Amino acid sequence: MDKLITFAVPCYNSAAYMDKCIGTLLQGGDDIEIILIDDGSTKDDTPAICDRYAAQYPDIVRAIHQPNGGHGEGVNQGIRHASGIYYKVVDSDDWLDVPAMHKVLDKLRQFTRDKKPVDLLVANYVYEHVEDHTSRVMHYRNVFPQGRMFSWDQIGRFRPSQYLLMHSVIYRTQLLRDCGLELPKHTFYVDNIFVYQPLPSVRNIYYMDVDLYRYFIGRADQSVNEKVMVSRVDQQLRVTYQMIDSHDLKLISQQSKKLGRYMFNYLSMMMAISSIFLTIDGKPESMGKRTQLWEYLRTVDSSIYHKMKYRAVSTFTIFPGYQGRKLSVHLYRLARKIYKFN
Repeated sequence: MDKLITFAVPCYNSAAYMDKCIGTLLQGGDDIEIILIDDGSTKDDTPAICDRYAAQYPDIVRAIHQPNGGHGEGVNQGIRHASGIYYKVVDSDDWLDVPAMHKVLDKLRQFTRDKKPVDLLVANYVYEHVEDHTSRVMHYRNVFPQGRMFSWDQIGRFRPSQYLLMHSVIYRTQLLRDCGLELPKHTFYVDNIFVYQPLPSVRNIYYMDVDLYRYFIGRADQSVNEKVMVSRVDQQLRVTYQMIDSHDLKLISQQSKKLGRYMFNYLSMMMAISSIFLTIDGKPESMGKRTQLWEYLRTVDSSIYHKMKYRAVSTFTIFPGYQGRKLSVHLYRLARKIYKFN
């Protein structure tokens, strides 16, 4: 029998913190499934911990051991093996708020009973900052209607800090399979593909104003740390190129103006992030890669290129000259301080 939802938990040397994550998920009840994907961990007891939970909760937890393929391959494995009607990724160093999770699961059960499945359920997430022990809730009250299903044509405008992240979304599992989602291996930042590529396949959405996902942020080794992002900028580029290739934004805008606008803005943000970290790196090779990225977008769609390159969110990342590059980096760091996004 199908489970209500599959929680996929990619784990890589996660022994120090995965118990907290799994402990919150287990409180979801017997109609949930937890898939623990051990991504070739070798430095700690992650594989044994996965097996221990699978043995202790055989009707709820499954353990999958794979050769190291990165976070994206962990997500892919979860999609391939999920028996849940719905699918959510929970990183092993994060956790879910239990009361909020029960509210979300009750709503999904209602959809199932009424035989009115939703393609995408959105809930709030919370930044839990390590360094200063502060929290920041990211909500969508100004964007989405509440208390009913709706389509893309009924959404409001997203603020720059309000994009959908992997933390905020629950997809219908079959939708992910039908749209052919396949995240690249050995690549960080694939969560951007996860919350971008499937969107044109989404026909109905439901928003719950509950603070479900707790996003633990600020560790020195975390993938969103600035120094780490600079060292992995080629992986950021790989994700951005795949997003450029995944959809014809003009066609999407013809089908849904509001979805097209959102996806344009999201891709524009990805172009800005790729550009700024190439700028921070500063090497001639990196400046060449920045130029190549924008030229590639121009070859794909020149009108999208011109519109995107000269809009505010992208313009500040590509000021010309040495002083322009310094200004770009300063503005980025100022925005990071204000919005506390890493």
